[in-house]
Amino acid sequence: MWTPATRQQHSRKNLRYETDLTDEECAILAPLLPGSPARGRPHKWEMREIANAIFYVLRGGIAWSLLPREFPPKSTVFHWFSVFRDTCLLEKINHALVIADRERAGREASPSAAILDSQSVKTTESGGPRGYDAGKSAPRRRASPMEEGSIQTVVD
Repeated sequence: MWTPATRQQHSRKNLRYETDLTDEECAILAPLLPGSPARGRPHKWEMREIANAIFYVLRGGIAWSLLPREFPPKSTVFHWFSVFRDTCLLEKINHALVIADRERAGREASPSAAILDSQSVKTTESGGPRGYDAGKSAPRRRASPMEEGSIQTVVD
């Protein structure tokens, strides 16, 4: 429940954008984000700024080209987003946060059971797919090619 104390604790008013990481959030994510390479040229941009830019794009649903100038270049941000996506880093971050939240709530890190409600599981409608035919007065179920009597040949 939101109280004045929790609203102040989770306030994001002092941040540049609401999607930016707080210091506490950054401390949690820092061990999961890639560090500077041991050899070669160091990173030009901090991972915190790249993460802030990625969260800005994902939360806002905007195009990469619309990133504000305060963030790293769009090509750099998209490159790191691709690296995070391809190495499953976003899933690893999500998993680590779920485990931390479960432990904070006093539960085991991994759930021991799951319940699926049949009304929330999407299935196909009964009767097969229906289509619209402008020449007919009502929508009807479309017959498959085999039902219409067509012959199919199999080529090896």
